[in-house]
Amino acid sequence: MLFKYCANSMTSNKTVFFIVGILLVILGIFMTIPYAVQLTYGENSNSFFSSSIITIFIGLLTILSSLKKDNQLNLQQAFLFSTLAWVSIALFGSLPFMLSSMKLSFSEAFFESMSGITTTGSTVISDLDNAPKSILLWRSIMQWLGGIGIIVMATTVMPLLKVGGMQLFKTDSSGTEKILPKTIEVAATIISIYVTLTFACSFFYWIQGMNIFDSIAHSMTTLATGGFSTHNESIGYFKSPGIEFTATIFIILGSIPFIAYLKFIKGNKKIFFQDIQIKGFVYLLVFSILIMFLYLLIGNKEYAIVDNLRISSFNVVSILSGTGYVTDDFGLWGKFPLIFFLFLMFVGGCAGSTTCGIKIFRLQVLFLFITSQIKKLIYPNSVYILSYNKQRIQDSFVNSVVVFIFSYLFLFLIIAMLLSITGLDFLSAISGSATSISNVGPGLGEMIGPNGNFSEVSNVSKWILSFAMLLGRLEIFAVLVLFLPSFWRS
Repeated sequence: MLFKYCANSMTSNKTVFFIVGILLVILGIFMTIPYAVQLTYGENSNSFFSSSIITIFIGLLTILSSLKKDNQLNLQQAFLFSTLAWVSIALFGSLPFMLSSMKLSFSEAFFESMSGITTTGSTVISDLDNAPKSILLWRSIMQWLGGIGIIVMATTVMPLLKVGGMQLFKTDSSGTEKILPKTIEVAATIISIYVTLTFACSFFYWIQGMNIFDSIAHSMTTLATGGFSTHNESIGYFKSPGIEFTATIFIILGSIPFIAYLKFIKGNKKIFFQDIQIKGFVYLLVFSILIMFLYLLIGNKEYAIVDNLRISSFNVVSILSGTGYVTDDFGLWGKFPLIFFLFLMFVGGCAGSTTCGIKIFRLQVLFLFITSQIKKLIYPNSVYILSYNKQRIQDSFVNSVVVFIFSYLFLFLIIAMLLSITGLDFLSAISGSATSISNVGPGLGEMIGPNGNFSEVSNVSKWILSFAMLLGRLEIFAVLVLFLPSFWRS
């Protein structure tokens, strides 16, 4: 339905296709970076040069066919743009995987590309240590672009779509009619912050012992909370507490709303201590680390106390943020970590950050709602006014949050059932559904767990997981609304 609509309504959605064309040109330009790496390392392939030419050519054709634009997006077009942009980038981003010496199939290449642009971190590449450097860098670039892309959308477009309560993070009081001109200043500042933090992360990785290539590749996936690594053992390959500490710090920085950095720059020096969502994220982080630390301290005697704290902190931060880096196979720690990490997968980080999941603010609003309902049972005639971050929230806002959480969990079960139909065992189906819709990366179990990958799952499963990644990244309703006939008629 989506692609049929796109083909038949090019003229009525020129602004949408104009922006998508620009994004494709940008994507094609970024493909020249891995091409330079191919030349540097003497890789016998022109896959990135060919992919770049194709992507830029299609992007320019799309731009030229949409030149008569009005720089405006109505609500319907904004929904269309959100999904079409991600699908288009994932589609063209898969070209280098198919044309490279690895010769991935279309299903595998699209899965890898979608996993990258949605910052999920699941992979079908089983031997990363011997993979071409250009491919490893391209995976990192895809996640880096996906990270900045979702931040800009979460602070500019998503609040206007009112998806799952995201209207709470609206940066101005304008309507939906003139989105593009009003986002340039905000987007430019956020991108500059994102780039600065990426360079800082790369520098600290380098001084902690990574080589230049690994430090650049990992800095991109760290700040994007994506989790793609250049080695089979992920961050555990380096066996460096300093590198793990650096990763932990910058993952947390990527999990904080980037609009908070913007407010900090504009003079609100106390924003990180005042924002309820940030405080809730930190509290949950500390509490989760403490639980895992005590569990390992009591049940696992092979680690020293300091090592227990380091391992607990790194893995909790990685899973909660949806990054998916691993230093150890937590599947071997016992039954409790499996359930606990499955719970953390759903939570995610803060809205307006590079993280995915349900988000901290929605759980906080749900807690306020449940608390008020309990109080009403005790005091039926009382009137309770809910507020969040010193803002009064309407019943419609609370309803949208509750519906989002219910839909999220319902779709998780549907995806798990579909995966089980394709032949996955119970643990792989459950964790595969959770890790894809929450954009975490590794699942649980021998096949898709921390020491495994998704190369062995069927092509049907790969497409189901790819769609689940898209759903999770774009807050579910921004995708599902496109399948309603009434949406296209309005």
